[in-house]
Amino acid sequence: MIDTALPPHALLWDLATVAVVSRCLHVVAQHGVADALEAGGGTVEDLADRSGLDADALGRVLRALAAYGVFDVDLPEVRHTDASRLLRADHPMSMGAFAHMMGLPMGWEALTLLPRTVQTGEAGVFDLHPDGLFAYLHDHPEQATVFDRAMTAKSLADIPLILGAYDFAAHGSVADVGGGRGHLLQALVERHPGTEATLVELPQVIARVADEPDAGRLRLVPADFFTDTLPEADAYVLMEIIHDWDDDDAVRLLSNIRRSAPDHATVLVVETVLDDDRVRDPARTLDIVMLALTGGRERTPREYAALFERAGFALTRVIPTGGGVQLVEARTNSQPG
Repeated sequence: MIDTALPPHALLWDLATVAVVSRCLHVVAQHGVADALEAGGGTVEDLADRSGLDADALGRVLRALAAYGVFDVDLPEVRHTDASRLLRADHPMSMGAFAHMMGLPMGWEALTLLPRTVQTGEAGVFDLHPDGLFAYLHDHPEQATVFDRAMTAKSLADIPLILGAYDFAAHGSVADVGGGRGHLLQALVERHPGTEATLVELPQVIARVADEPDAGRLRLVPADFFTDTLPEADAYVLMEIIHDWDDDDAVRLLSNIRRSAPDHATVLVVETVLDDDRVRDPARTLDIVMLALTGGRERTPREYAALFERAGFALTRVIPTGGGVQLVEARTNSQPG
């Protein structure tokens, strides 16, 4: 985080050049530099040899990152910090794939188009592909692989916090709508074996999940969550789905769930919720990422309440997880308050 206590001139200098730090993170993540650095540290020359990079240029990149606490650098010596270890692929909460992803053309070029986005309101990603981010990823499988790795790593880090924050045992059946490879549901049935767990995903995703060893523990339903009839469940989970869409599409998705949901149903939206009272809320930066990459947005509790009301639900509470995401809970309007 930029030090906002800096003198104004120095603060603006840091803000204007912070994109350089993002590019440096992308470089070291793309080339597996953190993985190549041994636990006890090493020299930049050895690290460059293992990574296939130029030693002088790599040393300068690492030195720039060290100013933000990512690596401990006293050239030619380089050592890990807690932050740089998070770039390792074998770290249980690895951020390496996310750092790699944010420097790919899908993200970097869309953000480069932010001046036009602010003029027109249209996400920059539509300049990369007329049908948006997911169509772009379909046409660029190498970038899609990095994107999937980044999303999987984030989910695996968030899931224990989500399961610890919410009483899923109160619901006999849970449907994860747009739930990817079913990581949340697999962890849920491990903790609550009696839960009927349904994964709702696009047919091509369901086909891949069906081949995985534990797929038999889940009910797999291929569907387009905007247009197809969805299965009935006591609770519907939308984990980092709603922020991909503008308000009208978000309401369209929630309304489709409402048409299928029994009158006692609960909806749980798992997102990074904007906090109007927190000036240095990291969700504000993520909101701009969504503006550029998907045309979606992060939202405040009040904005979620408005979406739910339009779709026939009522927001009941926002539940912290102790991590970067919160659970926004809603019930059907037919339930007593």
